[in-house]
Amino acid sequence: MKQANTIISHIKSLPQFRLLKKQYCYQKFIASLYPRFQKAIAFVYVKNNTLFIALSHPGFKMELHYSKNSFRDILNMLATLEDKCQTLSVSKVILFNSKHLSILKDKRIVSTVPYYKEHSLGTFHIESEDKELIKAFEEIRTSIEKQL
Repeated sequence: MKQANTIISHIKSLPQFRLLKKQYCYQKFIASLYPRFQKAIAFVYVKNNTLFIALSHPGFKMELHYSKNSFRDILNMLATLEDKCQTLSVSKVILFNSKHLSILKDKRIVSTVPYYKEHSLGTFHIESEDKELIKAFEEIRTSIEKQL
């Protein structure tokens, strides 16, 4: 019986899964960039010796425009260092806007519920004669008493 890693390596070497190697290289390339640039990139691909970088927002285009040469150099360096990525040497870089979001997933979950101890006891005197205002203050008082 064959081991799992030999089966997977055989499958990855098949011609129909050639894109998996490229995808590995693209992810490695994006991981080698600054986090600021990683958030800006929606996806990348290489075609005809040109690196195409799709941006997740049009505002990033000018900022990344000044780093085109460094992107080319990083990908060429990755092609020399990684055996899997030898075919990805590029001569120019093209930036374009995309409607897709960034590759990176935002792992932070923002909670909107405040988790703090209520300092008020809900004992206050309402000095208003307006019925709606008195009703609003009573609702505030009952919500404070529920949190205790």
